[in-house]
Amino acid sequence: MERLQKILAQAGIGSRRKCEMLITAGHITVDGKVVRELGISVDPEKRKICCDGIPIKEERKVYYLLNKPKGFVCTSRDELGRPRAIDLLQGITQRVYTVGRLDVDSEGLIILTNDGLLANALSHPRYGVPKTYLVEVGRRLHEKDVEALERGIWLSEGKTRATRVRVLRRGGNNTLLEITLREGRNREVRRILTRLGYKVRSLRRTRIGWLFDPSLKLGRFRRLTQSEVARFYSIMEKGSIPIRGEI
Repeated sequence: MERLQKILAQAGIGSRRKCEMLITAGHITVDGKVVRELGISVDPEKRKICCDGIPIKEERKVYYLLNKPKGFVCTSRDELGRPRAIDLLQGITQRVYTVGRLDVDSEGLIILTNDGLLANALSHPRYGVPKTYLVEVGRRLHEKDVEALERGIWLSEGKTRATRVRVLRRGGNNTLLEITLREGRNREVRRILTRLGYKVRSLRRTRIGWLFDPSLKLGRFRRLTQSEVARFYSIMEKGSIPIRGEI
């Protein structure tokens, strides 16, 4: 017996959170009856579980690292018909989804998988997966603002603090910097810099945890190795993933 949302996630329906939303919205049936209660346990070997009338079956787990270009959205559906990051994974038969998001105007590394358990863990604040971004802003970054980023900036959801800030190049009307964050809130980098009065010219995610692949060209993807996946799982068991320099 396993919790229904866990079974759905393992079948590649989506992250644990998305599966919970599908349950409460009435999309899931067990032996023909709609189930809306979270936390219910089911034996998948003895019960017929369907999502929108389609029986679920456990898919082979796949894991990809994509270097997303600008102009692609990290959603399964887009009402505006914009190109999706998942469309770049040519020849993939499994239904995959992105782990977290990069906004349409940003580029860089993102993980795609049908492993709902791993996706949920990597997105959960408990694990604090560090993500590193290369950012160019449209004017000279003052040292006091570097200190402010490290102390923390208040957003509507709460205080967000950069784990690490490195100024790589500081000019008269632009600054190139590297920022590492753990929170993973929506458009977090852009929002904290805007709060300080800086306009982001370009933003690229260069690292997820320890994953760093400068040879992966824009718009291309590769499978994660077994050791990379195993490393995520092993560090998840320890409760957190270290930032660069702590690994």
